[in-house]
Amino acid sequence: MLWGRRCQSLSRSCCCPAGRHPSPVNGRSSLGFSGSYGICLRNLLFSCSTADYLDVWDVNMLKEPEEVNKQQHHTDRYANEGLIVRRGQEFQISITFNRPHDPSKDQFALEFVIGATPQYSKGTYIPVFPSEERNKLWGGRVLDTSDNVLTMGILPRADCIVGKYGMYVAVVTPYGIRRTKKDPSRELYILFNPWVKDDSVYLEDGAERTECVLNELGIIYHGAYDDVSERSWNYGQFEFGILDACLFIMDKGALPITNRGDPVKIARKASAMINSKDDEGVLVGNWSGDYMYGVAPTSWTGSVEILLSYANGGDPVCYAQCWVYAAVFNTFLRCLGIPARVVTNFFSAHDNDGNLKTDILLDENGKVDRSRTRDSIWNYHCWNECYMARLDLPEGFGGWQVVDATPQETSDGMYRCGPASVYAIKHGMVCYPFDAPFVFAEVNSDVVFYQRSRDGTLTPVKVNTSHVGRLVLTKAPGSNGRSDITSMYKFPEGSAEERTVLEKAEEYGVRRQDVTPPVADVALDIPSLEVKVGAGFDLALDFRNSSGQRRVFTLHSLLLSEGEVIVMVRHCSTAHGDTVKRVLCIYPSPWVSSGHHDRPWIQKSDWSDGSCLLQVAGTPRVSEEMLVTVQFTNDFKFSLENVHVRVEGPGVMVRLRESFIPRRQGPSKLMASLDCHALRQVRTHTHTHTLSATNHVHEYKNDLLRVNR
Repeated sequence: MLWGRRCQSLSRSCCCPAGRHPSPVNGRSSLGFSGSYGICLRNLLFSCSTADYLDVWDVNMLKEPEEVNKQQHHTDRYANEGLIVRRGQEFQISITFNRPHDPSKDQFALEFVIGATPQYSKGTYIPVFPSEERNKLWGGRVLDTSDNVLTMGILPRADCIVGKYGMYVAVVTPYGIRRTKKDPSRELYILFNPWVKDDSVYLEDGAERTECVLNELGIIYHGAYDDVSERSWNYGQFEFGILDACLFIMDKGALPITNRGDPVKIARKASAMINSKDDEGVLVGNWSGDYMYGVAPTSWTGSVEILLSYANGGDPVCYAQCWVYAAVFNTFLRCLGIPARVVTNFFSAHDNDGNLKTDILLDENGKVDRSRTRDSIWNYHCWNECYMARLDLPEGFGGWQVVDATPQETSDGMYRCGPASVYAIKHGMVCYPFDAPFVFAEVNSDVVFYQRSRDGTLTPVKVNTSHVGRLVLTKAPGSNGRSDITSMYKFPEGSAEERTVLEKAEEYGVRRQDVTPPVADVALDIPSLEVKVGAGFDLALDFRNSSGQRRVFTLHSLLLSEGEVIVMVRHCSTAHGDTVKRVLCIYPSPWVSSGHHDRPWIQKSDWSDGSCLLQVAGTPRVSEEMLVTVQFTNDFKFSLENVHVRVEGPGVMVRLRESFIPRRQGPSKLMASLDCHALRQVRTHTHTHTLSATNHVHEYKNDLLRVNR
């Protein structure tokens, strides 16, 4: 519909989007017609009568999932009624006029606007004409004409702004320009396009592109490097409301509209906005074990609830730890079309002082001095990689970039990290932005233990050059297997290349202190154990004394869960000779918990003490409500109170945690988590296949309980 059914003289008035006048260019109006006042025309006359000027009756955005635009642009999975296309690739719009379009006398343009104050010079106001030679910013051409219907092809620039655009049709009449009024149904989203070479996020590998853009189901690795556990995650980047939630995050972070075509600037802003540390971002971190006022990080099974909750009110969501930050960040990146994946680094260093070493200070008794030790090592840490060209760096430093939303250290005054080139990290080129030294230390720092004497002097007593960055994993493209990408971050431990890289890193502003500790004459072996939740166990320790002299030692035992200290047990003994064995007995509390530091227990991955089943009743069909049953048997000797169960999966809508409604055909996965104060990370999932209305056989399988760290 038009703004009014009657043309008016436009001596000083016009019908502009939002009542604004895009700036003239080179003395001409933004539409390219003669004029000196915005896009208004003055004293423009045609030989046609008022009865036969071109009028717009209808605009068809061709936005249905089965229509050409969403099919060709790989956006048909988005649960969004608007048109969603990718930049650098042509899309189509059909316009119905009151009569056939006559190129010899009819002049019109499609206008695309984004932001509060669209301007031609900033690329936020883009007129597109049916004749290719007249287009300066985006391409446009007539694809087909049939009676009164004209179909145009629109080609956005491969570096255009990503976001939500308004669209108008402006027609020149004898009395001025008539423009269709603002209509939400004619808005469209333009995303990054990893399928197009001219886009800076282009990813040539088809399998990786499909995995890192289109896959909604992820596997996140955690645990220990020699005992890796997995957790399934529903990224849900195509779910209803998620695309708008991602745009809301950029708005909340006040990212300038003109910066939203640059994936580097978007990823850097989002790495700050996914955490709430200093900007009221999406997620509140919590490593205390007390989750009374929110959801335990171990309870989440997907990103959808988190993002929708944040977009609904703009209040940070409680709570998150590293894998939750990484998973939600992954949803954000994939939703906008930036290829992304979650990466887990086992034995990940946190270099607090930027010296590329992990400094552990011991007091005079050999105990870790936690009041003075600022560096730390996570048993695992999750971050993201996103794929993009780095036009701000020399050639060769594009490709996978590390971005991390977990608030560890500030970067340019905000808690964020990256994007840092993985290639630069491997080759020690830590001079390039952003935050490459910090990421380099996470995977390649030496661990140096210092003995602190009474006068405050520090003496190095041990150096471990291979502990940090033991294993780096991500999900393999197109399968549920693991992909070991350690070699992308570092050369083999102990190799000549690795030492050369360390020396090169020092050349770029960081001088590492040369430490040569004395040779240790007492060695300790600690075995790996499989233990059950709620059960005690014995830990046998072997000490080998090669000094030939009597040695007195004090044993400090730290039991860890999610990288946090649970309890400290202290044993004293003497040893001399060759080998001494000591057994440490660990007795669990009757009220097991996973967060409080004064409760003596240890948690081990892959328990199956209880039974947890997730079952689907009947045959799932599109748009039909189905029942799902989650069954858990408590085999422990204590009661579980305030138990919360979550069930979700991509392409389904769960109601009251009792039923779900599939919204599209094909394979999917339902995930469930059981969480309470006494028992964390009880997780299970089942694979489903949703059918259409026709009668087909439904198959699904149930996976056994996995209680993970």
